[in-house]
Amino acid sequence: MGTVVALAGQIGGAKLVDGLYRLRGKDLAAIINTGDDYDHLTLRFSPDIDTVLYVLSGMASPGAPWEPAAESHSLFATLKQFGGPQELTLGDKSLAAPLLRTAWLAEDRRLTAITLDFCKQLGISARVLPMSDDPIRTYVRTDEGEVSFQEYFTTLGCEPEVRGFNYAGADSATLTPEVTDALDSEDLEAVVICPANPYHTIGPILEVPGMRELMRKRQAPVIAVTPIVGGRALKGSAAKIMGELRHEASARRVALEYLRLIDGFVIDAEDAAGAEDVRASGIEVLVANTVMRTVEDRTALARAVLAFAQTIRDRKLQEA
Repeated sequence: MGTVVALAGQIGGAKLVDGLYRLRGKDLAAIINTGDDYDHLTLRFSPDIDTVLYVLSGMASPGAPWEPAAESHSLFATLKQFGGPQELTLGDKSLAAPLLRTAWLAEDRRLTAITLDFCKQLGISARVLPMSDDPIRTYVRTDEGEVSFQEYFTTLGCEPEVRGFNYAGADSATLTPEVTDALDSEDLEAVVICPANPYHTIGPILEVPGMRELMRKRQAPVIAVTPIVGGRALKGSAAKIMGELRHEASARRVALEYLRLIDGFVIDAEDAAGAEDVRASGIEVLVANTVMRTVEDRTALARAVLAFAQTIRDRKLQEA
């Protein structure tokens, strides 16, 4: 067995990263979206990074993995009494990582170094890596102009129709040595694109210059897992966004977003009838249970994804 690299963000991505972590431990590197990062009350929030940290460390709330278990909201309730922000309620425990992140960034520490230090302190042996140390921010294009993803998601409640995306700063961003080392590893077994919104979660990661090229350099199988099941997103606004971009809300459409990048695509059993449509695009397909309601589901899906990658790898070697 070699090393595995996962591209992830959102709850579904964090769940599959957890499944992969249970199988690979220290041999897993998770490259996490930072396009949704934002500043609030002078603090730097990295929601996708923190969700992954909460899940891998076992401190995530079972019903709300984006925050620690037994969360409370005393601080923000008091802030509101003093005239603070009304629309964004953040938990007390959820402020720990942003507080330290902000302080350490002010000391010129890299976001990657800070995140790896969090991993060490939380007992996570896998490498949780920001997609870049350079700031990249996702903006949503609407009929009223561009808004940050945070404003679109929180303040506007995902209501405006989406006309496109702008990944500000991506063109001048650079890959970190840690991301380069992970993707350029001699024993790279597979690259897994976890189930997440292909536009505002996986899209920004792929926009970092050199990311796509490194993903293909070792010729390790690249496997993507659908975030769409039965024409709907289990979490988030992916299906809504796809419709507004004049795309069908389907697993097939997600596969096409990764065309010429992935070797295999995992769809849910509910969408098994559409497998041949995906194969017609030259992408191998695995039908599996992609809905991760339990820890066992996460591990089973991770095991199926890695076995699928090995099958593709063996076939490539035979053809060669």
